[in-house]
Amino acid sequence: MSAIGERVVPTVHSHFQWSAILGGTAVAVGTSLALNAFGAGIGLSVVSSAPTWRDSSAVYWFLAGVFLLFVAVISFSVGGYVAGRMRAPLNLDPAETEFRDGMHGLITWGATIVLAAVLTLGAATAAASVAGRSGGTPAQSVAGETIIATELDDLFRTGRIVGDLTYRRAEATRILLKSSSHNGVPDTDRRYLTFITGAVAGIPEAEAQERVNQAITASTDALHRARVAAVLQTFFVAAALFVGAVVAWFAATEGGKDREKGEYHFWEWSGRRRA
Repeated sequence: MSAIGERVVPTVHSHFQWSAILGGTAVAVGTSLALNAFGAGIGLSVVSSAPTWRDSSAVYWFLAGVFLLFVAVISFSVGGYVAGRMRAPLNLDPAETEFRDGMHGLITWGATIVLAAVLTLGAATAAASVAGRSGGTPAQSVAGETIIATELDDLFRTGRIVGDLTYRRAEATRILLKSSSHNGVPDTDRRYLTFITGAVAGIPEAEAQERVNQAITASTDALHRARVAAVLQTFFVAAALFVGAVVAWFAATEGGKDREKGEYHFWEWSGRRRA
């Protein structure tokens, strides 16, 4: 134990205090989930399971990305501040103390990303498990049903009741996803898709071929929009993570400064108070 003024500061040998880091991580993840849930509720989300999400304009995608940056700033600033403030004081010079506080914020940032990735992977695994029972490749089925769901509906639309279309929709998904490739949908696939469309919908070959051509054209446009949205999403996610690292570092150092001064922020907005 060592004394600084009237305070008794415990001598800490470990470079990292994981209790403070885990506390900051929990706060950061909770704040992020709450803000993202709010953003999804008002339509500010970089991804959506709705088939019409791709019809949104570039302005909407930009606003969704800005909201993602806002979530990162708030979440990592709160989590970093908690990690720096809840760390036990050290009997070190101010520069070293500030550096260690910043490192605690950076470790909190990394732990938050890892935990969020694990949660996302768990959700994706659950979705793939459900899609695996649909009769097609799980990843392709999920992507196809999300991106070109309306095109599949138009393709098999009929005035009579038909049987289970799960397998046929998955099969058509794999064919229509080729429309975004360099060579497009091969003629053999076009003829086969025309055949199964006519058989399922009970329509003449000429009408079935027209539906297939319309579905391929619409799918090409939908996949292009999805690719653009994915690029924007990736850019904003990377930007949010980079900004989050910087914010977590400086928030942790601010928390450490308040810890050393014995100050706290009171809810009545009366400024900083002495503990």
